[in-house]
Amino acid sequence: MQARKLLSFATEAITAGLAFAFVLLLLFKPEAFESRPTVEFVEAPAPARQAIEGGMASYAQAVEIAAPAVVNVYTRKVVTQRLNPLFEDPLFRRFFGDRIPAPRQRLENSLGSGVIVNGQGFILTNNHVIQGADEIEVALHDGRTAAAAIVGADPESDLAVLKIDITDAPAITFGQSEALRVGDVVLAIGNPFGVGQTVTSGIVSATGRSQLGLSTFENFIQTDAAINPGNSGGALINTAGQLIGINTAIFSRSGGSQGIGFAIPVSLVKGVMKQIIEHGRPLRGWLGVEVHDLSNTLAESFGLGDVSGALIAGIQPGGPAADAGLQPGDVIIHVNEEAVTGSRSLMNIIASNAPGTVLKLKILRQGQPQELEVVIGERPQPRLEQG
Repeated sequence: MQARKLLSFATEAITAGLAFAFVLLLLFKPEAFESRPTVEFVEAPAPARQAIEGGMASYAQAVEIAAPAVVNVYTRKVVTQRLNPLFEDPLFRRFFGDRIPAPRQRLENSLGSGVIVNGQGFILTNNHVIQGADEIEVALHDGRTAAAAIVGADPESDLAVLKIDITDAPAITFGQSEALRVGDVVLAIGNPFGVGQTVTSGIVSATGRSQLGLSTFENFIQTDAAINPGNSGGALINTAGQLIGINTAIFSRSGGSQGIGFAIPVSLVKGVMKQIIEHGRPLRGWLGVEVHDLSNTLAESFGLGDVSGALIAGIQPGGPAADAGLQPGDVIIHVNEEAVTGSRSLMNIIASNAPGTVLKLKILRQGQPQELEVVIGERPQPRLEQG
């Protein structure tokens, strides 16, 4: 009998303890009970090319497939006009008091485009299209409109994800941007100048364009398909109607299209999109170093000959590089057997790996080869400019 009472008391105590722990976890760690969204989108199983040797008379079928998933994005934000700095002077305010005019506010409208990526209502667009917006409205191809919420944004790749509450949203199919060749026919779909959905055609002029100063992580598809203001965030598709890029920028001296447009390839888009939807932000690796390109002059001064790599100029105290034993003056030449050709190459390789990944580095220290292992951290999020 005594044993039964002790067993009953122990059971009640354990149950009460578990209940108390559950309440504490619910109060202080509510995110543990939140369900993370799963990212779903339709992706082409293999690069699909339509034969054009005989000359394709029309791309209407490709447009019919993709156009319903391309939306118009309208943003509004309240802009406060700053007063003359003289009005902020304490002496001036003392004499004029309430007669100082209040700051004026005006409503600023902007427009862009977006692409519905799945039936859950997630929409891809550019960060610069929605940055600083107070209200966002999306107009679908079939005439429906809906308010959109920002799921997350990534200024470093100029991508953002929106969410609308619309059932049966028409979704686009993702193509394979890695298979693109210079000369492939592409179509740009968007809302230039707010005239409504417009389709333009061209070819792939180049791939892998970078160092344009448009964003931190650049790997653009260049095209001569006409892209104008309002096209940003719209779709660049192949002749099978599959998404291969998000139209982002133009090179222009006049403000209009001059046959040099740039789109973010879906090979980059997919990873950023999935991380934004699942985590609210992109998760990129970070080494915690300041690096410079190893120019021929620098290589000669270090006695390294024609070695290419990234020269470490500074180390973040307490960062992954410092913990791994890297030192200023070291030259990183390989990461996991992948050659490092310069500072941007190193940044892209590190950022493409998830935080917590163990990477093997091959370095030159005072001209002597060494190998180190480093556990990379999470790249700090950039500060967003206020609109």
